[in-house]
Amino acid sequence: MTVTLALDELKGVADLDVDTSPSALAAAQADKSGLVSGSKPLAVVFPQTVSAVQQTLKWANEHNVAVVARGGGSGLSGGAIGQAGELVVSLERMNKILEISVDDRLARVEAGVINIDLDAAAREHGLWFAPDPASRQWSTVGGNIATNAGGLLCAKYGVTRESVLELTVVLMDGRVLTTGHRSVKGVTGFDLVSLFVGSEGLMGIIVEATVKLLPIPRYEPLTLAARFRSISDAAQSCLDISQSGHTPALLELIDAPSLRHIHRYLEMPAPEEDEVLLIAQADGADAADSIGQFGSLCEANGGEVELGKSPEDSNELLALRRSMHPAMESLGRVLIEDVSVPRSQLRAMFEEIRRLEEKWQVEIPTVAHAGDGNLHPNFILEGDDVPDDIWSAADEMFQTAIRLGGTLTGEHGVGSLKKRWLPDELGLEQLELQRQIKRVFDPKGLLNPGKVFPD
Repeated sequence: MTVTLALDELKGVADLDVDTSPSALAAAQADKSGLVSGSKPLAVVFPQTVSAVQQTLKWANEHNVAVVARGGGSGLSGGAIGQAGELVVSLERMNKILEISVDDRLARVEAGVINIDLDAAAREHGLWFAPDPASRQWSTVGGNIATNAGGLLCAKYGVTRESVLELTVVLMDGRVLTTGHRSVKGVTGFDLVSLFVGSEGLMGIIVEATVKLLPIPRYEPLTLAARFRSISDAAQSCLDISQSGHTPALLELIDAPSLRHIHRYLEMPAPEEDEVLLIAQADGADAADSIGQFGSLCEANGGEVELGKSPEDSNELLALRRSMHPAMESLGRVLIEDVSVPRSQLRAMFEEIRRLEEKWQVEIPTVAHAGDGNLHPNFILEGDDVPDDIWSAADEMFQTAIRLGGTLTGEHGVGSLKKRWLPDELGLEQLELQRQIKRVFDPKGLLNPGKVFPD
């Protein structure tokens, strides 16, 4: 029996839709990274229950069919795109919030719940969900966990990993594994939750998660904007703020090319030439003292500081920052990179990006979650292919991040985009150990093949 004929067996599975339409297959070939696979997957299936996921993976395991898990399709590394012979399992219809516990400050959700929907539901109970990726309006909690997504609030509240308590995962042979705990503490056995967080669909499909919620702060956050004429001075101010003894809730840096494109996209007056924007926010009972200190530190480095006078001012500044991606997309296809360095090396990394622009004669608009050293350099492309000079500039940028003590990716994941550089960061011994770990969970190598690990 051919795999195509065997696919009919899945069409009888309860709570499972099997879609082989050209539109569904084409959508599953791409994500927000701009990468598109060269061939269409076998089918896209939409389970609505854990049982349906189990039966799907049992079928795939029996017929040796590769499986790619997919959430909202908002990934930026090509980690959830399907190709010929692969079955794409979309979790988007498993979108129920199963429980919100005020007493335990947690929520139990299906993997397809949209990030911002969980936050909105939690706020009805006086709680909120801290992970805050730029894609929060359409990315799923399961996808956030699979890539260990970050966002604007990482400086104080951490990345997704810090919010995950318990996971339910379906393994390739159909077994269901629940790992972790609802309690705040727990060190029984190996920490498999942390192993699955950021695993990019290589070891199992996350179907449910229990995540931490936080009380909504009693005090309105305070926000400032500081404008500089030098990216180096702005980056130094970010380091000074990080060392001030006050933890910013948010610390974002927008370089001059990015700010210029954002202003154009939002139809705002053009900023001053070489203008760089730093956005800092403080929350909690000491917010006024913290934001005052942040402003003084910026002024000491030549920044022109403006304090937000209302929540509306804060929202406008954050909306400006969140407009970066659509502003880049409006210019054409964009390759959004994602390197992280120690906070002390943020200035050096920005200076390296400016050097690469001159060397390769390309513009690299860059924004940063400066509170944790995570930069997002953007390459604007013409056409579908990435030119060699862009890859050469990216290669130098990745090597610099590693040399400065950083990493190839802070929150987007490796996916298809960065796997060629994985040995440069991990080394061959660690890379082989990671391959061995994958084989424990997926001995046939059917889960998300061709992603993360270099060929």
